[in-house]
Amino acid sequence: MSVIETVEQLEAIYGVTNDASTVKVADHVTPLYRVFIEKAPFAALATIGPEGIDCSPRGDLSGFVRIHDPKTLMLPDRRGNNRVDSLRNIVRDPRVSLMFLIPGSGNAVRANGRAHLSINPELLASFKVDGKAPRSVMVMTVNEIYFQCARAIVRSDLWNPDKRIDPKTLPTPGQILAEMSENKVGGAEYDRAWPERAAATMW
Repeated sequence: MSVIETVEQLEAIYGVTNDASTVKVADHVTPLYRVFIEKAPFAALATIGPEGIDCSPRGDLSGFVRIHDPKTLMLPDRRGNNRVDSLRNIVRDPRVSLMFLIPGSGNAVRANGRAHLSINPELLASFKVDGKAPRSVMVMTVNEIYFQCARAIVRSDLWNPDKRIDPKTLPTPGQILAEMSENKVGGAEYDRAWPERAAATMW
């Protein structure tokens, strides 16, 4: 098996980057990139720590990532499973990346930078939804931001409703938990109770 071992080998295969791939990169949130972020209800958050790399989904009402100023993004940490993998990584290594997706759009917007976690009471209160504040807010300094061309989303036909997978053909969280715990955790009761539990703890 042949393995690419140097950047020179890689560049020899892929050639020179075209202008459209580089001119789109900014070191701050431009007015047009602002539109994407303000309309996005979903983002993937990538972090890195001593144990390795983590990528976590983040979803909320459209515009949930606040543009504090052209160099600063703020992401509230809503209720979840309390693993805090991403947050633990940020405390130890500030490098982060966000990829924003908008249903129906072929383009994704990617932002890279460095972040810290804030528990300022006024800041937390400003992110309240249904009277509930997040327990922390990720404050990110943007080093670069750019759009990703639509090829991946077009190839995957991601937003085509006719291509949706029937959830009944997939393993459920309860089934996975039961398998992993030798039926000590999870099961049908876990799946049955999840919608009500999630609705009560959404924010």
